[in-house]
Amino acid sequence: MKRIKIHDKVFKPYLSENEIRTEISRLAREITLDYNGKNPIFLGVLNGCYQFASDLLKEIDFECEISFVKVASYQGTKSSGEVRQLLGLDQQIKDRHVIILEDIVDTGNTIEAILENVNGMGAASIEIATLLFKPEVYQKDIPIKFVAKEIKPDFVVGYGLDYDGLGRNLNELYVLSEEHSKNIDENMLNLVLFGPPGAGKGTQAHKLKEKYNLVHLSTGDILRNEIQNQTELGMMAKEFMDKGELVPDEVVIDMIGNCLKEYANAAGFIFDGFPRTTEQASALDQLLQKHGTAIDLMLSLEVDDDELVARIVQRGRESGREDDKNESVIFNRILTYNKKTAPLKDYYNAQDKYNSIEGVGSIEDVFGRLIEKIDEV
Repeated sequence: MKRIKIHDKVFKPYLSENEIRTEISRLAREITLDYNGKNPIFLGVLNGCYQFASDLLKEIDFECEISFVKVASYQGTKSSGEVRQLLGLDQQIKDRHVIILEDIVDTGNTIEAILENVNGMGAASIEIATLLFKPEVYQKDIPIKFVAKEIKPDFVVGYGLDYDGLGRNLNELYVLSEEHSKNIDENMLNLVLFGPPGAGKGTQAHKLKEKYNLVHLSTGDILRNEIQNQTELGMMAKEFMDKGELVPDEVVIDMIGNCLKEYANAAGFIFDGFPRTTEQASALDQLLQKHGTAIDLMLSLEVDDDELVARIVQRGRESGREDDKNESVIFNRILTYNKKTAPLKDYYNAQDKYNSIEGVGSIEDVFGRLIEKIDEV
C-alpha cells in the first residue's frame, strides 16, 4: 500500500484489504456463535457500511436478512428541537433479533438515533456490530457488542468511508498522514461562542470580530443570505422552512463549507448558533479538518438564571418583543438551552477546549475575560 492523495489531503496506509478481511472473518465467527438458528435481520447504516456489510454477510453461514437504513438529522430556524428520523426500514422487526451494522462508531450519536427509532418496534433483541470503533471519543452508555477494530480518534478513509465524497470505493483503509494532521493553520483563530438568551453573546461576538479581524458565522444569517441570493442550498433550505420543517444538518454544514471557501484567507471564524448538538460539533470538526484548520476554543458565557430573566425582560420593554416580556416563556428558553448545551460542553471539554467565562459585569469586563482566555492560546 502506498500513500494516496484525495482532494488536498495525503493519507497513509492503515489497514490492508487482507487485514480488514481477517478482522471481519473473526467478527463473523463471533456473530455466528451467538445467532446461529435465530434468523436475525441485519440493519446496515448508509452511506458508509456497504462494503463492510457485504463482506461480513459473505462470512455468515446461517439464514439471515439485511435491510439498509439511513439516519436524517435536522436542526432549524423555527424550532429549537432536533428531529432524527430513520429512513428506509421496510421490514417488520417485531420479535426479530436485530444486528445494526455500522462502518464506524465515534461519538455514538447515530447509534443512539437508530435505537430511539427501533426500540419501540418490538424487536426480540438489538445488538451493534461495527467495523471501526473509537472508544476515546465514544460518549454513550450503549454497549457495542461486536467490534472488528478499535482505533484512535483519527480521520480514516476507504472501505466505505469517505473524505468529501471520495474514497468509499477503496478496498483498504487509510489514515490522514501525520504531516497533514499537524498541518493546521496556527495563524487562524476559530472560536465557538456559547451563551444562553440574554448573556450578551451578540455584543461580545461583534467586539471579538473587530478585535481579531474574524468572520462572524451566525447560522441564522447564513440561512437568510443563502435564501436571499437564491442559491441551490438556499432554495433547498427554503423548501423545508416553508413547510415548517427543520433544515437538515447536512444542508447547514454545506452552507458553512461555502463560507469557509469564500473566506479562505480569513484570520479565523466565530461560530455562533452552530453547533447545537454533539453530532453537529463532530461534523464541524471534520469540515474544518478538511480545510486545514480546527476549533481553538469553545467560550461559554455563564450568567445565573435570575440575572438572565431580568436582562431579557428589560430588553423586552425596550424592544417591544412579546416573547421577551413573559417570564415563564423566558425560563423555558433558558432551561431548554441548558439541557441542549450540556452535552456540547462535555464534547469540547474532552478536547480540552471548553472554557467557562463569567458573563456578569460590564460589557468591557466580560470582553476582558474573553480576550484574556483567547490570548492564552
